[in-house]
Amino acid sequence: MQLHQFNDQHIHWQRLEVFDNFQYSVLDVDRDNKVVEVLFKFAANDPIVLHRHCAVNHTFVIQGEHCLYHADGTLKESRPTGSYTISQPDKEPHRECGGDEDTMVLFRIRGTEGPMYEILDDELNILAVFTMNEFEGLYQEQQSSISA
Repeated sequence: MQLHQFNDQHIHWQRLEVFDNFQYSVLDVDRDNKVVEVLFKFAANDPIVLHRHCAVNHTFVIQGEHCLYHADGTLKESRPTGSYTISQPDKEPHRECGGDEDTMVLFRIRGTEGPMYEILDDELNILAVFTMNEFEGLYQEQQSSISA
């Protein structure tokens, strides 16, 4: 079987100032159908900030291994390339990262007018909330940077 490497050189990766271990590219924000599509690129073996998913997430692992960790740092789940998962909202916070290589995952976030993600500190205090509005803002900023 021939293995293929996903070429992401034409994706307009963005970063959030405070997080240097992942990149994102907002593909679409569909407010009418309450759907946001985002590509995430997770750094290898470097879990992102603690957070919880407050909306249904459909994920497809494009490249690498998508690793999820419980808040205490123990491995919760590992998803290999080609994995498709539907995850319901979950009050249990977690961290995510790539396995032994950077990992790209397509997220389709669905079905809420309220919070989609809550960003937490280690004491589980909410530091930030991402709603449809935040994703729309990120999408607009991304489009502006592409046009410039």
